[in-house]
Amino acid sequence: MRKSFYQFLMTKRNPGSTEEIAEFANNAFFDQSFPKQSMDFDELSKYLEENANYLPSMTIFDEAWTEFIETN
Repeated sequence: MRKSFYQFLMTKRNPGSTEEIAEFANNAFFDQSFPKQSMDFDELSKYLEENANYLPSMTIFDEAWTEFIETN
């Protein structure tokens, strides 16, 4: 069974890291409204653009999404 993007992102969590994707994952972990089951780029992108003030640049999401697609 394929992982959702959120499940993939949680593998990138590292509270002590300053890497952008790790910080994204750490913050998404605390985001109670994050679409945890989604595997849809457009749905996730729209959600993050409208709700994720913790994500300083959508480029971080794009990089994480590319890695998600390559490994999933």
